[in-house]
Amino acid sequence: MTHHAIDDLADRLRERLLAEAGGATADAPLAERIRALVDREAGVLDEPTREDLAARIARRSFGLGPLEPLLADPTVDEVMVNGAGPRAAVWVERGGCLERTDVAFATEAELRHAIERILAPLGRRADEAEPMVDARLQDGSRVNVVLPPLAVDGPTLTIRRFRARPIGADELVALGTWTPEVKAFLTRAVDARLNVVVSGGTGSGKTTTLNALSSFIASGDRVVTIEDTAELRLQQPHVVRLESRPANVEGRGAVTTRALVRNALRMRPDRIVVGEIRGGEALDMLAAMTTGHDGSLSTVHAGSPTEALRRIETLALMADLDLPLTAIRDQLADAVDLVVHQARAAEGRRRVTAIAEVVRVAAGPATRPILTFADGQPRWHPPSAALADRLGET
Repeated sequence: MTHHAIDDLADRLRERLLAEAGGATADAPLAERIRALVDREAGVLDEPTREDLAARIARRSFGLGPLEPLLADPTVDEVMVNGAGPRAAVWVERGGCLERTDVAFATEAELRHAIERILAPLGRRADEAEPMVDARLQDGSRVNVVLPPLAVDGPTLTIRRFRARPIGADELVALGTWTPEVKAFLTRAVDARLNVVVSGGTGSGKTTTLNALSSFIASGDRVVTIEDTAELRLQQPHVVRLESRPANVEGRGAVTTRALVRNALRMRPDRIVVGEIRGGEALDMLAAMTTGHDGSLSTVHAGSPTEALRRIETLALMADLDLPLTAIRDQLADAVDLVVHQARAAEGRRRVTAIAEVVRVAAGPATRPILTFADGQPRWHPPSAALADRLGET
């Protein structure tokens, strides 16, 4: 039998299983009921095919349906479900590239059932009142759900897989994301307690680089990490992990990243690591960087080091404190020392493409290149005298 034929049969037998749920066999373990049903209704099939059929029915009954084999594949970094039906295929990301799979949810009801099974253990739900949900699974993976009518073509489900063991600096060098010279420079920068912001687009590997940068922090430092969804895995012995919280179904109980950044200042941190600057917490982060918390790290969505500074300015204005732009720019020039920019190439390879020093000019903060690439070749530029002195290069 073809895969599609087995899938069709599995769907029909699962419907039969649900119809028999109230019968005399309902007290038997589900796995036994499934196997008995397969042996009864598909006994003409050979044993390997019956085992495969039973496994497919089981996945549809108490697993995540057709997603189970994808989530069991260690090479899959992200799973993207774009609705249900024969034309709504599931896509995955492997090695930085998108691939269309032959996996699909047969009906919207089956997809919604899988979404409910994902969210229920987290105490979350997706419905008309809350059609968008962003959450973290027990293993650290991130899940995002968008329901109709916001998702025009049916429910969408995105799962970003969590790596139990983060990629280290040496692995980034081996993968070509960093060069040995980049690793050596960033090691000195973190050791010198420079405030570093990692910029880049979605999926460029900012969090991976941030994790690797954090590995250079001294073991004696008390580090407070703040994230929307806890992804960082610091190896230092003294780490406090904070995670923001969305509002409940009554619209209460939300704890924002900004509130956590402000609270972190009262927790005697040596360094503060913010997973991503997305809003008004940018101003509080700048304040932390300029009030004795040197060596802080964060990420921001931007297309270049210069754009990263402009975006941080814009996000700081979202704090609604009516500060003049000149004051924010002055604080930004004092706070951020380095911007490390990362990008993902068309073939999926992620690489640090620029490192820039933040310097003060008449109009406010500006970037001064330290690492650039020309024709694919790295070119290093000498840092300013002040930065060279902090890095111990004078």
